[in-house]
Amino acid sequence: MSKTRVRFAPSPTGPLHMGGVRTALYNYLFAKQHGGDFILRIEDTDSNRFVPGAEQYIIESLRWCGIYPDEGVDADGKVVETPSERHPHAPYRQSQRRGIYRKYAEQLVASGHAYYAFDTAEELEKKRAEAEAQGQTFIYNHLTRGGLRNSLTLPADEVERLLAERTDWTVRFLMPEGRVVEMDDLIRGHIAVDTATLDDKVLWKRADELPTYHLANIVDDHLMEITEVIRGEEWLPSLPLHYLLYEAFGWQDSQPRFAHLPLLLKPVGNGKLSKRDGDKMGFPVFPLRWTSPTGETSRGYREDGYFPEAFVNLLAMLGWNPGTEQEIFSLPELVAAFSLDKVGKAGAKFNPDKAKWFNREYLRMHSDADLAALWLPMLQEKGVQADPAYVERVVALIKERATFVQDFWDIASYLFVAPKEFVPKDVDKFYKPEFYDMALEALTNSEADTLEEYVRAHKMPMGKVMNCLRLALTGSASGLGITDILHCIGKEEGLARLRKMKEVLGN
Repeated sequence: MSKTRVRFAPSPTGPLHMGGVRTALYNYLFAKQHGGDFILRIEDTDSNRFVPGAEQYIIESLRWCGIYPDEGVDADGKVVETPSERHPHAPYRQSQRRGIYRKYAEQLVASGHAYYAFDTAEELEKKRAEAEAQGQTFIYNHLTRGGLRNSLTLPADEVERLLAERTDWTVRFLMPEGRVVEMDDLIRGHIAVDTATLDDKVLWKRADELPTYHLANIVDDHLMEITEVIRGEEWLPSLPLHYLLYEAFGWQDSQPRFAHLPLLLKPVGNGKLSKRDGDKMGFPVFPLRWTSPTGETSRGYREDGYFPEAFVNLLAMLGWNPGTEQEIFSLPELVAAFSLDKVGKAGAKFNPDKAKWFNREYLRMHSDADLAALWLPMLQEKGVQADPAYVERVVALIKERATFVQDFWDIASYLFVAPKEFVPKDVDKFYKPEFYDMALEALTNSEADTLEEYVRAHKMPMGKVMNCLRLALTGSASGLGITDILHCIGKEEGLARLRKMKEVLGN
């Protein structure tokens, strides 16, 4: 058997959607589990939709997730342009491979599987409008091609003249009539499609001398010896054409197996998960922050504070079920457990709360030292210069309460700076002269570990006194245990905060 070779082939038309990252992840897991290669190829044949910066965004997103290709784009993010021992099929940008495709398009014409089409955009638009006026949809297929301007209907000398003079002609696939295309999908099983429902797709365009996706991906997958094509469900309608292209080229023996992944669905209702859903419900749908050429900025999981491991784990579980109760998987564990037969056919509904749950679990698995190192720069941005050892102590106290590292400040800012404001409802309830006097007496005459013992021994109302003291220490009646707080800030700072509260709130 040939070595397993899979590819992820995104188009640089904008930021990489989290669904695209999941496709890359599943390809990567499949390759690693079978001891094969994962190839990254950039499919930039649609020059009209190319967006500057999108290609580098794709590369950086995969690197953040720990998904490094074996071939195609190096781990340092450079697109390989010349063949080498490691990258024998370079270049991996389709725009740099443009010289390859015309030969294959012409081969299909010569074998009778494709033809030249000379219809202008205006002529086709007129056909669409006429059909629409009659309540129909115009399709370039076996029913209409006989009445259109192409090499099937024009004299040979006219075809030669148009090929030489015009620069807007295309090569279209000649969809066979009266065929049922029989196909097998690794996720969806057997599929049969009647060619009467299919149109004659454009394969190659003279205008930019570039192929469309259909021709380019078939030729490249063949030349790069791809063994499995694992891609999104949106490409399922193209599968019959791709099967027929392999047949037309005579490549059936080396045709890859196909697997079409389920869509990522909105948290509420049906439909594909979109940026609009994220904007509406307050979560990102892209791995990294993206700023469009027009200046519009979209949120990213990295910038929102997610660990890449949590993001990868989350994506793996959207559509794949390990068949056990286990939910937390490292990347090596995912490689060992993953299989396409456990990927579902139905769309996977995204749950933003579950995404936070994954991050919370990974935060708790990180060491206090690692979390402190991540938090220190954030503290410095707030003007707080703290000893790393102290920050680590604080992290140990608060990490069970947090979902993101940036939550630490909201949870325990009072362990670094005294509160300047006090929650009004807590002030009304607990800032009473008698409670304050008792709190001051208790803290003055005891240490952190004996404070509650003192309050109890002197028959003071425990809840009232301790909450009054907590109000002084934290600015509210909630927070960490008072003993823990005093162990961090010290007794003298505690007394200073008590007195300061009285200065601010008066009598």
